[in-house]
Amino acid sequence: MDITPVPNHSLITATAEEGRHLAIKMARVVVKATQPDEAIRERLRDVYANDPNMLIQIGNVVAIEFATFAAANNYWRN
Repeated sequence: MDITPVPNHSLITATAEEGRHLAIKMARVVVKATQPDEAIRERLRDVYANDPNMLIQIGNVVAIEFATFAAANNYWRN
């Protein structure tokens, strides 16, 4: 499995919106790295898609990724 942990080898993005999109992408990469079997991921998708607690946890993973990018980008301030 060929997963790029940090796309373009950088956490730097031009805008907060780009950082948010990258955070979502990185959350997906974490899931793929944790469960590399696509068939299993597909089978589990219905489970977490219908469980509000799991959806909240997914949001937490994205929030943690976004916080990491925000810090790396000095919160998009010069």
